[in-house]
Amino acid sequence: QVQLVESGGGVVQTGGSLRLSCAASGRTFSTYAMGWFRQAPGKEREFVAAISGNGGITPYADSVQGRFTITRNNVRNTMALQMNSLKPEDTAVYYCAADRNNYRPTLSSDDYDYWGQGTQVTVSS
Repeated sequence: QVQLVESGGGVVQTGGSLRLSCAASGRTFSTYAMGWFRQAPGKEREFVAAISGNGGITPYADSVQGRFTITRNNVRNTMALQMNSLKPEDTAVYYCAADRNNYRPTLSSDDYDYWGQGTQVTVSS
C-alpha cells in the first residue's frame, strides 16, 4: 500500500507560480514511477508530467512543456511540480499518482494504481 498526500495548491494570478508537493509512504519509493494529472470541471482527467524512479526520465504534456518542472527526492519520499507562467487554462484539481508496476513513467492514468486526494489550483485572469 502507498499513501499519497498532495499539498501546495491555491489561487494565483495569470503569470504567477505555484509549487505542488506529494509525500508518499513506504520504503520502496525509488523503485517506481510517479506522475501528476489534472482534471478541470467538465473535462476528463489528463496527463501533466511524470518521472521515472531515479528521476532521469521526465515526460511532459505539450501544454505544460517549458513551464512546469517535475522533480522527486527519493530520500524524503517526495515529488514536486513547479508550475511557472500559469494560465487560466491550468485551473484544475491536480493529483499525484504512483505506478508501482513500472520504473519508467507512462502517460496513461490507467497505469497508475495509487492516487492522492487532489489539490485545487486556480489561476485567475
